[in-house]
Amino acid sequence: FPAGRRWVLRTAPPRQQESTRGPQQGTARQKDTEAMNKSNSNPGDDSAKEKTKRPTDTAFRQQRMKSWQPILDPTWVIVTFAIIGVIFVPTGIKITSMSDMLVELVRKYDAYDDPYLPCSINGTANANKTCTINLTVPRNMTPPIFVHYEIENFYQNHNRYRTSRDDAQLLGALTQSQLDGENCYPLNRLGNVTLNPCGFIANTLFNDVIKLKHDKIQMREYGIAWQSDLDYMYRQPEGFRSEPCDGCDNMTCSCDGPEWSCDEPFFDGKTCHRYFYPNDENTQYLHETYPMVVSPLEGVTNEHFIVWMRIAAFPKFRKLYGWINEPIAAGTVLSFEVTANWEVLSFHGSKSLIVSESNIFGGKSYFLGRLFFIIGAVCLVLALLFGLKHKLRPRKIADTKYLRFKED
Repeated sequence: FPAGRRWVLRTAPPRQQESTRGPQQGTARQKDTEAMNKSNSNPGDDSAKEKTKRPTDTAFRQQRMKSWQPILDPTWVIVTFAIIGVIFVPTGIKITSMSDMLVELVRKYDAYDDPYLPCSINGTANANKTCTINLTVPRNMTPPIFVHYEIENFYQNHNRYRTSRDDAQLLGALTQSQLDGENCYPLNRLGNVTLNPCGFIANTLFNDVIKLKHDKIQMREYGIAWQSDLDYMYRQPEGFRSEPCDGCDNMTCSCDGPEWSCDEPFFDGKTCHRYFYPNDENTQYLHETYPMVVSPLEGVTNEHFIVWMRIAAFPKFRKLYGWINEPIAAGTVLSFEVTANWEVLSFHGSKSLIVSESNIFGGKSYFLGRLFFIIGAVCLVLALLFGLKHKLRPRKIADTKYLRFKED
């Protein structure tokens, strides 16, 4: 407004809108109002409940719930940091000491940059080279004792690698969708032969064979996969069947006839079996790709295969190969016979054999203990610094001299 003048603002009287309307329009509005009042006054009317948008009268819907918002005054902050530090530092020390008590034996047996290792195959896939790895136990080991293989510089977490699989095929489907075929490409077919299972993960299976040679200690290779994977994610192909034979000779266990696809019966160490795989003449199944690891009776339900199919998050990873349920005395020499087939030269990697104990926090690892210790130490240092600051130069809570008003 211009300076030097007084201006008076006056509000206009409300318009008499109803007077400008015709009698029919006013009557209709009154009828609508009356109908709405009647509908609102009848609590049992379903149509009224549908039209209203008012929330129900509850503490949660009407935002009347009790709440608590702490005021972060210096004393509260100092005490909180001190409590966290007092709890975390001893916890970190305890976890580290528990990790120190675990026995872990590690032996690298093949690497791209060391051709003189005992099981080096110099980049030759399926070399079938046999070697012996001896591990001496320094202290008594209590079961369960786990046997892992460790791979270094192999990126299972690569997006192209992890998506290269057909889950329907792993559940027994014989047909493949276009999308699943694209995900598995180029390892979905070899010429006119269909790969079952297809994809990078299934067709790069770790196929070194590890056997423990000991009279009193046995390495078990079952129970190493997740039970949920065994129950819900892997099935033999639809139409697969097998049966045990009374003997292993051609008279009692023959694969002749269209009802069996085997060339010869499979011997599992106790008895002979004959089996049938559908479309076997133009399909290469897992037991045909990796006969040294997977038996035709197991197929994709083989636990070594299921463990491999659960991909790792980092390029250096361990996967469970077996476990030992007998105590091992100090000084015992564990001899493992390794048949090397999985080459590491193409990706500049390495392979190691690991025998280790475990506790409630997992295997031997200092990461968790050091993490607790560092967080606790930082909290104690902060508590000390804030305590000194509050002692030497305290600050009054809600002091108005710290307020800053916006200048006109």
